[in-house]
Amino acid sequence: MDAARARKLADRIARIVAEMLERRVKDPRLGFVTVTEARITNDLREATVYYTVYGTAEEQAGTAAALASATGLIRSEVGRQTGLRHTPSLSFVRDTLPEGAQHMEDLVARARAADAALAAAREGAQPAGDPDPYRPAPSTVSDDGDAERAGADEPAGPAGPAGPAGPARRGTAGGPGR
Repeated sequence: MDAARARKLADRIARIVAEMLERRVKDPRLGFVTVTEARITNDLREATVYYTVYGTAEEQAGTAAALASATGLIRSEVGRQTGLRHTPSLSFVRDTLPEGAQHMEDLVARARAADAALAAAREGAQPAGDPDPYRPAPSTVSDDGDAERAGADEPAGPAGPAGPAGPARRGTAGGPGR
């Protein structure tokens, strides 16, 4: 089965289920339900509908029971509106995305509080060592203010300042000797 077709069918199933929950399912246990996503297998035999529900744990359990009892009615409507030869079986799974998002927001808030505490502790603090550790030492500065180069007293060696190969050649494309 084409994955794009399966994705379109899953979106269509999500809309059908949301309309059914809003208009036709009149179970008093059904809370404030939002259909977040539907996924269908590539063989179009099984569909999983993800939903969120707000409320207490008892209200969430009541909503799960209401969805389980209305599965047959919702499945028959999905089959009627999609026109598939075989109507996929439906399973409802509570989406934990809001709880995960709240957990991430709590972690970010804790990190911001730790950063603020660190900034407060850093306020007015002095460095433990030299304020500029890369500043040249006073003994290596000459009278005119320039720092002496390390190894300037040493001779350049037998090959001279350009190294053992001598000065570089210019304008030769083929390398040395060509």
